[in-house]
Amino acid sequence: MSTFLYGANIAANGIRQHYLRYGGKGPVLVLLPGITSPAVTWGFVGERLGLTFDTYLFDARGRGLSSSGAGLDYGLDAMADDVAAGIAALGLSHVSILGHSMGGRIAIRAAGRHSLALERLVLVDPPVTGPGRRQYASPLSWYVDSIRLAVAGCGVEEMRRFLPTWSDEHLRLRAEWLHTCDEAAIVRSYEDFSRTDIHADLPHIATPTLLMVAGKAGVIRPEDIVEFESLMPRLTVKTVTDAGHMIPWDDFAGFFAALLPFFGSAI
Repeated sequence: MSTFLYGANIAANGIRQHYLRYGGKGPVLVLLPGITSPAVTWGFVGERLGLTFDTYLFDARGRGLSSSGAGLDYGLDAMADDVAAGIAALGLSHVSILGHSMGGRIAIRAAGRHSLALERLVLVDPPVTGPGRRQYASPLSWYVDSIRLAVAGCGVEEMRRFLPTWSDEHLRLRAEWLHTCDEAAIVRSYEDFSRTDIHADLPHIATPTLLMVAGKAGVIRPEDIVEFESLMPRLTVKTVTDAGHMIPWDDFAGFFAALLPFFGSAI
């Protein structure tokens, strides 16, 4: 039986924010996807989360059905402000946030920039790039080329060139929705990976935090974990050994085995 409840839009932080809701019962969890992942592509995760959490899966600005187009600020601060405003507009309290990749960076900035009184924070393989740090592993062309294919119209086989391990089901969904990712938004977010330092936010986050590391991605290295631990005394680290950066796609069971114990008696 599906845990999907509905999709909806809210006006918050001066834009339209679109979200999908799953479950409707249990602790409130806001999920923030990565740089080219419209909310709907995380639906299979939302379905499972909905068994345990009241789950809100957000489209970032410039993606999916949220506001997009020329003139929007696609910087990290604006997206962090969207999260805080979205939570307030929905009247949510006792909220936890889970952010994957870029969504993890947004979650860090939101938690450091706003008084959100978060219950828990989950950072799933966030890029640890920034000024003076190493570059992100995937080149910008990987994102731009796939978006342009989707804008023109493409199918499973074209997407398989970019994500050869994904199932036809997930490739088909990505091919259907990737065109909603505004190229300017993606370029700005990618450039912010190297221009914006999230590490300065970490000491200001008192929330119990889970850092989930993809064992086969190389996005987060052992030395990065040591740095996170030195900056966040309430940090728990779990590695999903056999997963690449898109952890739930590579090891669905491993993702939840790392996630659920962190919430303990809360669920």
